[in-house]
Amino acid sequence: MPTSTNATEIANAVAALRAGAVIGLPTETVYGLAADAMNPAAVARIFALKGRPVDHPLIVHIADIDVLPRFARAIPDAARQLAAAFWPGPLTLILRRQANVPDAVTGGQDTVGLRAPAHPLAQQLLHAFDGGLAAPSANRFGRISATRAEHVREEFGEQVPLVLDGGPCTVGIESSIVDLSAALPRILRPGAISRAQIEAIIGPVAVGVDGDSPRASGTLAAHYAPHTPLRLLPRAAIHATDNVQVLALGSLPAACNGIALPANPDAYAHGLYAALRRLDARGSALIVVEQTPDTPTWQAINDRLHRSAAGAGAGD
Repeated sequence: MPTSTNATEIANAVAALRAGAVIGLPTETVYGLAADAMNPAAVARIFALKGRPVDHPLIVHIADIDVLPRFARAIPDAARQLAAAFWPGPLTLILRRQANVPDAVTGGQDTVGLRAPAHPLAQQLLHAFDGGLAAPSANRFGRISATRAEHVREEFGEQVPLVLDGGPCTVGIESSIVDLSAALPRILRPGAISRAQIEAIIGPVAVGVDGDSPRASGTLAAHYAPHTPLRLLPRAAIHATDNVQVLALGSLPAACNGIALPANPDAYAHGLYAALRRLDARGSALIVVEQTPDTPTWQAINDRLHRSAAGAGAGD
């Protein structure tokens, strides 16, 4: 259960951010490592903590649509329409940046990713801070995202002494990312806000990164990965094997060791990263993940699982 967070804790977090510190921040998607987006030295601390390549841009978290013009210019109608429909919520918009947004945040690009998170603690903090917080997922680069405060503490310890505990993340996977910096809107990363929901607001969109797309969080081939090698297999190919942990859909196959997640995409997403962290900690030789349905409602989960398999077992 989350610890109670009172006005004093929020004030302490604001003071730490204004002093250039990095804190652990709950959102509805995953926990983030948050720092003042307009302080390049503070942003550099995020990159150092994560071991993140400096050309890999960060998403800036803001309180609401009214803050957009501080960070973005030439804001298209589609951005305002999507923000009105889905903010606060798990949707990131990539827009042309204002000139004063640091290169450290954008990876040197002319675009910036912006999102208004729905978590009440994040909202409380953002309104008190009155600015933008660069906040990538609170894990070492390429590894499994954190969805509980204890995940952040386990990963970073005293390197991140202030972690706001907002309980388990309700969504559990990262935001959908829509690039609105070009003529045709494009979904660069699937998430809880589906293509159908986005197209219902702004009309047809392209899907997937192309050669002209800006770099964006979570779009590398290998990401969200455990230290333990991981394979995706259909249920019929999964059998009880020594020193193998299974992440199953609905129920564990006979005699297998592991964890079963619900056969519902929202509930599965909510538990996915915590389950992968638990299985990774068991020190087995292999994690086998039962393949999930190849349908639109499972698209974001399949995206995370395939990237996780691509990066699993790689050296730090």
